[in-house]
Amino acid sequence: MNINVTLLGQMITFSLLVYFTMKKVWPPIMQAMQQRQKRIAEGLAAAERGAHEQERAKERAAQTLREAKQQAAEVITQAQKRSTEIIEEAKRQAKDEGSRQLAVAQAEIEQETVRAREQLRQRVGELALVGASRIIKREIDAKAHSDLIDELAAQV
Repeated sequence: MNINVTLLGQMITFSLLVYFTMKKVWPPIMQAMQQRQKRIAEGLAAAERGAHEQERAKERAAQTLREAKQQAAEVITQAQKRSTEIIEEAKRQAKDEGSRQLAVAQAEIEQETVRAREQLRQRVGELALVGASRIIKREIDAKAHSDLIDELAAQV
């Protein structure tokens, strides 16, 4: 019949155990669980921020790549334009130089032609003088008749 006393003792012991557990064991466990829950939430938030930052970095990299490609295309276009300008300038300079050389050559040809004509006139005058002296069988004074020879050379 001690079942009631035993049962009563067990109930008291169990109540003390529950009280002790709730006052001494349960709060540190709950605190540890809350801290762990907080760290997990912070880790998830950091992971989400990291994923967001990674996405933004990808977008910035893509934008930078687009800008670099655009700048490269502009540089290529400018280089092609400049090369065309240089080629056109070189062509123009070559044409100008060719024209200048042609003018110089034509002037030299004209001078040579004038010299050749003058020499031819002198030679024709001399030949005419020699021919006339042979025909007349006497010598003609070239200095005395130089005006006549010049006139004859001008007609030739």
